[in-house]
Amino acid sequence: MDIKLTNGKKIITKNKQYYERNTNHFKINGFVPVDEVKKEIKKATVKDISDKVVKLKPKKKTRKKT
Repeated sequence: MDIKLTNGKKIITKNKQYYERNTNHFKINGFVPVDEVKKEIKKATVKDISDKVVKLKPKKKTRKKT
């Protein structure tokens, strides 16, 4: 039985018995089972979107010499 481990950047698969024998080694390196990692889904609000909008400067009009 294999188990998938992740440290946030990469995912590795190891034998479950090997993982259980060496849990301290994996914890030091930051690996935890993928099942335990829960991703939070954040819904965007109008305020969050409006804070990130960059206001553009008006274009400068140049006079052409004729």
